[in-house]
Amino acid sequence: MLKQHLQFKLSQKLSPQQIQLMKLIQLPTQAFEQRLKQELEENPALESGKEQNETLDDPYEETFDDAADSESIAAEDINIDDYLSDDEIPEYRTQTSNYSADDDEKSVPYAAGISFNQYLINQLNTVYLTDEQWAIAEFLVGSVDESGYIRRPLTDITDDLAFTQNIYTDENAIKNVLKVVQELDPPGVAARSLDECLIIQLERKQPTASITLAIEIIKKSFEQFTKKHYSKLLSKYDIAEEQLKEAISEIEKLNPKPGGSYAGNTRMIEHVVPDFSIKIVDGELELTLNGRNAPELHVSKDYSNMLKGYKDSKEKSKSQKDTVLFIKQKLDAAKWFIDAIKQRQQTLFITMNSIMNYQKEYFLTGDERKLRPMILKDIADEIQMDVSTVSRVANSKYVDTPYGTKLIKEFFSESMKNDQGEDVSTREIKKILETVIGEEEKKKPLTDDKLAKMLKEKGYPIARRTVAKYREQLGIPVARLRKQI
Repeated sequence: MLKQHLQFKLSQKLSPQQIQLMKLIQLPTQAFEQRLKQELEENPALESGKEQNETLDDPYEETFDDAADSESIAAEDINIDDYLSDDEIPEYRTQTSNYSADDDEKSVPYAAGISFNQYLINQLNTVYLTDEQWAIAEFLVGSVDESGYIRRPLTDITDDLAFTQNIYTDENAIKNVLKVVQELDPPGVAARSLDECLIIQLERKQPTASITLAIEIIKKSFEQFTKKHYSKLLSKYDIAEEQLKEAISEIEKLNPKPGGSYAGNTRMIEHVVPDFSIKIVDGELELTLNGRNAPELHVSKDYSNMLKGYKDSKEKSKSQKDTVLFIKQKLDAAKWFIDAIKQRQQTLFITMNSIMNYQKEYFLTGDERKLRPMILKDIADEIQMDVSTVSRVANSKYVDTPYGTKLIKEFFSESMKNDQGEDVSTREIKKILETVIGEEEKKKPLTDDKLAKMLKEKGYPIARRTVAKYREQLGIPVARLRKQI
């Protein structure tokens, strides 16, 4: 049985302009400049620089209305539905300017220079090899990953050579060619394991007692060395503590990723451009927004004059009607973009100003222990904006402080109760934990249990597993691996 009924439903939808504004707010300074450049290129009604008479009224609005009311073109002659239809939506409303998958990549950055594998091939050209050995060497070089290792078993390489290169050989022949490849630069390249990589580098050095001992330790006691069982090493090799210390010092100078040093030279260098700057002036904090976020833009006078020309013309053809709609859209887009940039500036400044005042003690002293617990909602409630807006401001923006350039989202942290019942930032606890570990006796590093007890004595009652979690987040290894002789 069919029934008809009325239903009221309240729903909230973001307009295309609101979505674009959110994306503008999310952009850091450098990406914003690219977005601005793109808009200037695509919209001729938008111009940069100061306007000559400094007036930014809406001169075209009245012109369009007057033209529509003229006897030659009645209101019904312009189909408003067509004007607002999807086909007529200007490009600025539909294009994205964030880093999502639907980006239209305008230019692909690249780094000059040859690849790491080609660098190795060029060195092979100076070595005498038979045709078969050359083919094997080339295949081995092609198997070297970006860290400089060959991580595939030689049996697999033997099979691949037979199937793909039609070269039938055995493991011994491959090992002989591998030794040649391992003589290439950087030292340690084409190793099949970390211990082999370290041995290759040590054997390239001028032999000394320390280097000989280091090679012996890596070859025969690598597991004990990695687990820092120094007492067993001292007993096994019957050496003094100072001798072991010198051998370990030689090992610590080696490069565990020989390919990384070369690969890094061909990567794009990232430059952090601070979006804000905080200075201390006469004991007070002063916040400024990077000037590159506040460009001077205005609506093109030429486009406004085109509409005036249309109004004054006596004959108005169909093509002129289409032209005036195109001009109106471009002027609307320019006006909206200027307003959106102003709103972006205001949102960025208000949000960062609230964060600065909330963390005033930290910005005045630079002491991370002064950081207050702060979540996105704290700032959102204070500036009466949505949490998602604060997140967009904080997530990818940097601020230049007297203590270095910081990522804004790092100022946010959860809270915990101390023994006085006061809320303290987890960042504060991590800083104290880092300090305690930095001051420990390296011959007997503190276990997580002992660290938990020490933090409790300092007024921070947290469990051992929480200490372990914070230690891992700080990138600090367990006590056994922090041990030194």
